[in-house]
Amino acid sequence: MNKLENIRIVLSRPSHPGNIGAAARAMKTMGLSRLYLVQPRKFPHPDAHAMSAGCTDVLDNAQVCDTLPQALQGCSLAIGMTARRREISHPVVFPREAAQLVLQQEQEVALVFGNETSGMSNEEIMLCQRLAHIPANPEYSSLNLAAAVQIIAYELRMTAETPLHKSGGKAAKMATHDEIEGFYRHLQQTLIDIEFLNPAMPGRLMSRLRRLFTRAGFQQEEINILRGILKAVNEK
Repeated sequence: MNKLENIRIVLSRPSHPGNIGAAARAMKTMGLSRLYLVQPRKFPHPDAHAMSAGCTDVLDNAQVCDTLPQALQGCSLAIGMTARRREISHPVVFPREAAQLVLQQEQEVALVFGNETSGMSNEEIMLCQRLAHIPANPEYSSLNLAAAVQIIAYELRMTAETPLHKSGGKAAKMATHDEIEGFYRHLQQTLIDIEFLNPAMPGRLMSRLRRLFTRAGFQQEEINILRGILKAVNEK
């Protein structure tokens, strides 16, 4: 099985259609084909096709989504590409490590790129299980969106070509984005019901709990165990 077929490149709120086309070109040169667009400002657009340099199949098959959760449905891992530093955040890896994580998955995976100007929002970051950072010149770290896609696509291609990722035993089934978000909703409601969480201000504590669980990762069986515990708490 070609694991590159399991990979989604997600561009969230892209402003410039030319960047969408250039990203599609970067994808196809490395064997990636699944492009997801979240609230693109202008798409479809002639500039996107012009900058794709003939990769119209990637653009024509692009999935346009209203929200990032919609673009992540069915994924077992979402890695957010960001240059922003945060005091408390997810584990951060470099592109080569991100590629290794991606190709270890048996299920669908998403690599999420934020808006060209503002990057990923805190809300978008919370929907990812890892962050990836492309090291650049600290005096001039501005990296074009398509260039960032090209770097991670190259690392994915190189990692996929190594013997390590061409064979191996069956990996544990990871929880999907939908299952993880269902757990977080269940957890939040349970914490409200037992009066541990203030329903008027759930955000800060839930953000910290998300980060805690993100560091551990979720297998599908583990999600089922945790939700079973929450159900027992609710019944008591």
